Amino acid sequence: MKKLAFISIIIFFITSCTTQKPLYSWSKYETTSYNFLKNSNEKSTQELIETYQSIIEKQKGTRKVVPPGIYADYGFILLQANKTDEGKALLLKEVQLYPESKIFIDRILKMIEK
Repeated sequence: MKKLAFISIIIFFITSCTTQKPLYSWSKYETTSYNFLKNSNEKSTQELIETYQSIIEKQKGTRKVVPPGIYADYGFILLQANKTDEGKALLLKEVQLYPESKIFIDRILKMIEK
């Protein structure tokens, strides 16, 4: 009985010390988005777009889906670059994946149509 309790305690400590895989993988999003906000030039915009594409193509998180806000951010960047159709498509993908973003995305789409 003591051995069973001891083994249970050991198993508990071993399993509680393991790290969990994150829900989403963000690639270099933090760095590239900071550089984009700081510099806002063609190079930083291109790096940010490449990061968005990397996040969308190679999702390694446990959920295996694009993190919240990525499609919306990427779509908004494309709208600013006058790629309206591509930007709208990504905004609608955001709503499909995360329905709670619908109110916010609808406001952006209304602003575009004006």
